[in-house]
Amino acid sequence: MDIALVKTFLEVAATGSFVHASERLFVTQSAVSLRIRRLEELLGHDLFKRSKAGATLTSAGQEFEGYALSLLKLWEESRQQIALPQGYTESISIGAQYSLWPRLGFRWIDEMRAVMPELSIRGEVGMPDRLTRQLIEGSIQAALLYTPQLRPGLTIKPLMSEDLVMVASWPDPDIENLDGRYAFVDWGPEFVHAHALHLPDLTNPGLTLALGALGADFIRNREFAAYLPSRYVKTYVDEGQLFYVPDAPTFPFPIWSVWREDLDDRVANAAHAALKKVISCLEVDQEAVQEELEELSEDGEIETLGDVFSEDE
Repeated sequence: MDIALVKTFLEVAATGSFVHASERLFVTQSAVSLRIRRLEELLGHDLFKRSKAGATLTSAGQEFEGYALSLLKLWEESRQQIALPQGYTESISIGAQYSLWPRLGFRWIDEMRAVMPELSIRGEVGMPDRLTRQLIEGSIQAALLYTPQLRPGLTIKPLMSEDLVMVASWPDPDIENLDGRYAFVDWGPEFVHAHALHLPDLTNPGLTLALGALGADFIRNREFAAYLPSRYVKTYVDEGQLFYVPDAPTFPFPIWSVWREDLDDRVANAAHAALKKVISCLEVDQEAVQEELEELSEDGEIETLGDVFSEDE
């Protein structure tokens, strides 16, 4: 059976739409339709009920979904086992969003190599939708995400809270004097909501970046301020390329780890232990940033943007 047919089936099942599946698979809608029709012909049953609202699984489709996941798992396991380098006995593929690699992903790899030298490691980068699809397909077994998606066969675990802090590219920035020099980095609806409540004058600055932590590379070469992850910008601050904005509130932003439930126990234990060690080191960095922000503030305290949102929850 063509494995592309199985992947297409799972994408349509996950999105409930031939159109959305085509967007995620980077093929035309007609190609998705042809693949599903071909799969239905091979199985001798309709797998989806089509309507203007989208596509829902038939009873046969629901039954086949479990087999489809197993087929993908076997395919990926065999593909990775064949490619296993000489001298290595186990393998794992991990993924992370772009801004999580420098301070989390790379250190995670270092720790896994230290605790399990015979482990072959592959790293992937991407946005949440792509990484979730790779997890479902089995091409990666674990991922670090800001916005995880719960799917069958996956386990989501809270990892840590990343503080978003306001930094600027010039010394002694003043939160009351950022007109024309503030870039709004879109960190999602929760951040947008809290930001609008606490910093209404900066909500529509005329420049919005949906680049995550990569916004640091933009503002440090221009006279702009923005909210960015504290651990990501710490190096820039230590080197004098960016500067904390005194009295600017912070925003807690959770990071999650997502795991395939069928990951080999020995590999999973090593990966979990390595990640736990990395997190413990990063928590020290975050405490250092918090202390520095408190020293810069007038009253020695920093407001948290997420406080109002948390109470509403």
